[in-house]
Amino acid sequence: MVKKRSKHYNFAFLDEGSKRVIRRALLKAVAIPGYQVPFGSRELPIGRGWGTGGLQITLSVIGPGDVLKVIDQGSDDSVNALSIRNFVTACTGVETTTDSGEATLIQSRHRIPEAPLKAGQIMALQVPMPEPLRLVEPHEAVTRVMHAEMDYAPMWLALYESIVRTGDIELGADYPVMVEDRYMMMPSPIPRFDNHKLHMSPALFLFGAGREKKIYALPPYTRVVSLAFDDHPFRVESTHGRVCRLCGAADVYFDEFFDSATGGRLYQCSDSGYCEKRRRAGARATEPAAPTA
Repeated sequence: MVKKRSKHYNFAFLDEGSKRVIRRALLKAVAIPGYQVPFGSRELPIGRGWGTGGLQITLSVIGPGDVLKVIDQGSDDSVNALSIRNFVTACTGVETTTDSGEATLIQSRHRIPEAPLKAGQIMALQVPMPEPLRLVEPHEAVTRVMHAEMDYAPMWLALYESIVRTGDIELGADYPVMVEDRYMMMPSPIPRFDNHKLHMSPALFLFGAGREKKIYALPPYTRVVSLAFDDHPFRVESTHGRVCRLCGAADVYFDEFFDSATGGRLYQCSDSGYCEKRRRAGARATEPAAPTA
């Protein structure tokens, strides 16, 4: 879908000088995978903490020929996704899509699409907290030194203590990773189910934290490994026995619903565009999946 660009906006809203400054920060971030690059976060007509970092990246790299997809927690139709999509199209007029395979630029809050990304695609992720060491160290000056010295022992200790207390690492999202065996990185609050999609991906990942004024990146085919111990390997959320009630998909990340009629649970693809595409292709579930207890 293509919309006419409003004449009241500069193309992509930001002034050209601001876009150049952000693009320079992006170039440095791409050159040093996983390194957090400070940048002058600009004012936008949405509140900080609601996606300004990812939106500034999108507005700085988007061009008239791009095809845009915006998702929030996997959904193309949430308030956040619709608001950002409408804003970007109002000031660019670019074509939009719900199919991740058709998009050249994908802006996301907390999910990576189920369909594998392709070379030439750009994934811009909104990030509320870019510093992985904030869990163990509150001071910014100290975390900078820790990154410079690769002093990640406090984080490893925190993960070990979680295993001792609960038997597992209690991080369902924002699970830290090591990038090219050099920088510890926060992958934005994607579920750990999505972490493997970062490793050796042919797409370019750009991460923006507007409130924290940080940008970092994963260029294509970058080695990304989730933190784990030899005797306690990294594990993702189990989807065993679960299927989407709409399209019958399995082995995807699900939204979970409570069925008041039966007291059980129903599951649906978190990635609404992926689910919609499967249904259009005729991959409907033959009957609604039975609720599980």
